[in-house]
Amino acid sequence: MLDTYGMVYVKPVVGMHGRGVMKVERLFGQGLGVDQPYRYQVGVIRRSFASFGQLFADLLKETGGKPYLVQRGINLLRYRNRPFDLRVMAQLTPNKKWETTGIIGRVAHKGKIVTNYHSGGSLHAVDEVLTPYAQGKEKAAFIKRLKEIGELVGNQMYKHFPAVTEIGLDIGISSDLQPWIIEVNTSPDFYVFCKLADKSVFRKVRRYAKANGRM
Repeated sequence: MLDTYGMVYVKPVVGMHGRGVMKVERLFGQGLGVDQPYRYQVGVIRRSFASFGQLFADLLKETGGKPYLVQRGINLLRYRNRPFDLRVMAQLTPNKKWETTGIIGRVAHKGKIVTNYHSGGSLHAVDEVLTPYAQGKEKAAFIKRLKEIGELVGNQMYKHFPAVTEIGLDIGISSDLQPWIIEVNTSPDFYVFCKLADKSVFRKVRRYAKANGRM
């Protein structure tokens, strides 16, 4: 996957708040003077290696025998020179229809690769983080698309897992303004939405959470 994509994320199969997530890269163009083309970062710690074998041996120590998955990486858009993604909250309504009830931007803490609020990330209105990249009708259409994605994924999850009544999608955005689903959380933290200036978003999210038995 490194040969194909140049960058991947190695993530614990069981985990939360971005703990243990590693960004692994292969720098192409070794003939240009790159003597340690393999590197990875976990937290704020960065390590570089001359060969894939050295990298892999160190990753095995880091994972400690626990199951991890490898996921294609994308270069996230940046807000104030820090990577960000979006948390898209979709919930089953009391009328048994899926609705996207909230979207919030999550900006990584300085020097970190994960955007999770519990790992030091900051929360911002979706309009705020998207404005440098899209305005007016283009931005409105993109936000509408995000809402549609939340509802589509919610419906699909519910078909196969009827106990799931709320999902939190972590969506990254590439430089060509394409949304990428990073992961789907089935027990999302809805309190992050109380950080928004528009308190009506949190009130709706909390009301649906209560109707779904989460409070």
